[in-house]
Amino acid sequence: MPKNKITDEEALAFHLEPTPGKWEVQATVPMTTQRDLSLAYSPGVAVPCEAIAANPETAYDYTNKGNLVAVISNGTAVLGLGNLGALGSKPVMEGKSVLFKRFADVNSIDIELDTEDTDAFVNAVKLMGPTFGGINLEDIKAPECFIIEQRLKEEMDIPVFHDDQHGTAVICAAGLLNALLISGKKIEDVKIVLNGAGAAGIACIELLKSMGARHENCIVCDTKGVIYQGRTEGMNQWKSAHAITTDLRTLEDAMKGADVFLGVSVKGAVTQDMVASMADNPVIFAMANPHPEITPEEAHEVRVDAIVATGRSDYPNQVNNVLGFPYLFRGALDIHARAINDEMKIACAHALARLAREDVPDEVAMAYGKSLTFGRDYIIPTPFDPRLIHRIPPAVAKAGMDTGAARRPIIDMDAYELSLKSRMDPTASILRGLNARARQAQSRMIFAEGDDPRVLRAAVMYQRSGFGKALVVGRQDDVKTKLEEAGLGDAVRELEVVNAANTTHLETYSNFLYDRLQRKGFDRKDIHRLAARDRHVFSSLMLAHGHGDGLVTGATRKSAHVLDRINHVFDADAAHGAAGVTALLHKGRIVLIGDTLVHEWPDEDDLANIAERAAAVARHMGLEPRVAFVSFSTFGYPVSERAEKMHRAPAVLDQRKVDFEYEGEMTVDVALNVDQQAAYPFQRLTGPANILIVPARHSASISTKLIQEMAGATVIGPILSGIDKPIQICSTVSTANDILNMAILASCDISGKP
Repeated sequence: MPKNKITDEEALAFHLEPTPGKWEVQATVPMTTQRDLSLAYSPGVAVPCEAIAANPETAYDYTNKGNLVAVISNGTAVLGLGNLGALGSKPVMEGKSVLFKRFADVNSIDIELDTEDTDAFVNAVKLMGPTFGGINLEDIKAPECFIIEQRLKEEMDIPVFHDDQHGTAVICAAGLLNALLISGKKIEDVKIVLNGAGAAGIACIELLKSMGARHENCIVCDTKGVIYQGRTEGMNQWKSAHAITTDLRTLEDAMKGADVFLGVSVKGAVTQDMVASMADNPVIFAMANPHPEITPEEAHEVRVDAIVATGRSDYPNQVNNVLGFPYLFRGALDIHARAINDEMKIACAHALARLAREDVPDEVAMAYGKSLTFGRDYIIPTPFDPRLIHRIPPAVAKAGMDTGAARRPIIDMDAYELSLKSRMDPTASILRGLNARARQAQSRMIFAEGDDPRVLRAAVMYQRSGFGKALVVGRQDDVKTKLEEAGLGDAVRELEVVNAANTTHLETYSNFLYDRLQRKGFDRKDIHRLAARDRHVFSSLMLAHGHGDGLVTGATRKSAHVLDRINHVFDADAAHGAAGVTALLHKGRIVLIGDTLVHEWPDEDDLANIAERAAAVARHMGLEPRVAFVSFSTFGYPVSERAEKMHRAPAVLDQRKVDFEYEGEMTVDVALNVDQQAAYPFQRLTGPANILIVPARHSASISTKLIQEMAGATVIGPILSGIDKPIQICSTVSTANDILNMAILASCDISGKP
């Protein structure tokens, strides 16, 4: 086992700084003026109070009930630490609240109840029911957890979910569906052995039986051995429900010929001899934490055909509850569900299983430092898969609606899925419209760097997503090999691979290039070499001659090099009005910055050109441009010759009579903050600027990278604007999704041509 890299001091400091704990409360409405206070509290608050009293369902409209979950524990079974008491469990419950927010944008409050009395616990939770849209029970020991959950389900009209039970069960079921698919077995036929008859174990076996596993094929074991009909020692009503008629008495006996082992017990409970005695292609879910019943290495020493999952993040196939509970509650809350029923849990499991069978986004592979492809070592999605938020809740919501658990059904599921994408990904609301335009345009997109796996995957996604035809510049054999290595071998037949050897237009390309470059020191041999061997030049020539509708490049070479090659074919330089515009998205705000690509040290005329290019890009994105020429001075103070051009640039736009707002020079805080703008009543912006024109390329680069790294802003671009054809230059650190997004921008021709 790898050494723990987190020290006690680091863990304590993390919870202490910058403020104690892991979350805080923020207002979602303005609370600055007397009018705000009057609306938020007395007298304005009386109106929604009366509306809710008359119709309780409107609480979901006028309060945060519909997106608020309570994480509740008494601390009797905290992680693997035992009974730490209510207060000792608070860091865990705070952590669970943070996970709800991070993964599904569900607001959550942790509540620790200082009682081990079941009746008192149930009464306390029940009395809090009107506050919340759902209850997540956590770290409560068995068998009290069964009693508490069952009573609360019966007595409350909102979802009550004990995650230690059902969260584990759902993820386990999802993984098992895929493991059985790989093994060529059916759930109704397999022999399943469960070791550990506590909260999680009982929930796992009950859910699997709901999904088709046969009662007589499921053998449940606890510390005293097999749970069989007639056994009296160590029994309770929950164990008795899973007793079967059998002569088997020990876990070792039960494992012989078993297809599936589920462990929620203790380290070392399973031996290599037990694994060796299992059926062909055994499935082993050793989920004890932090140490599994048997490690994957130990299992594979005796059974190379075994599919092994654990609860550990340092092994493949992690059974992690965070894949389930945030999205189960997201779907349940969004239909104002009365409960989370078995059908909703099963729908969640099937949706997770389907997701694991799809191609994995680059950012996920980068986060885990390895390529992930559906198979024996990847049967469960990873927690940071960005698709979880818009794949799992719709499946849960639909199941809830189909089974009558929904108070307010979702009418338009497609719109719901899109809203979920926007909820977690700030680029989604912009990309949604661009995606629709790209699908309508059906552009033939040239992907210049067909020797890069990221580019190939982006090309496959572009074509399979219905955006148009992907044209990949590269060698056929190389493309085929790299696609197969990426787990996309079946896409070889779909993509059109283009190169100098198979095109019929090379002579035309060479003649065109010679006409452009013959007076710039290039002879015929130079031209042929450029046209035939340089993929950036070749791709640009394809685009110039209408043999493609857009071009994406730059993933393998620095932007300056790529731009130099493109300029052999197009006029994509400062002299011809080209500019680079980068979009930054952070906390619901969108700001475009220019120039981030072309102009090294623009003068006032260049700055005006950049502003026009950026305004055109903004309008393509659905924004009404408000341009600020930013500097370290505001309207002439402090005086500096380096700020003068920022002062003169608006005058250039005055002469051009452009049709968008602009102002300057000003500091960034004045540009973005309406309160600061109020100090300058003569300034012309009607709101915070959404386009910042900066003095030089270096300041643009510093600004964008600083905001990206320090604030976690999402970056789109740089978008190459102001040239004849749609060309987008990616960053060398782009993921496949980044490259796909740039292809979509090129397809929409967002370049803002003059």
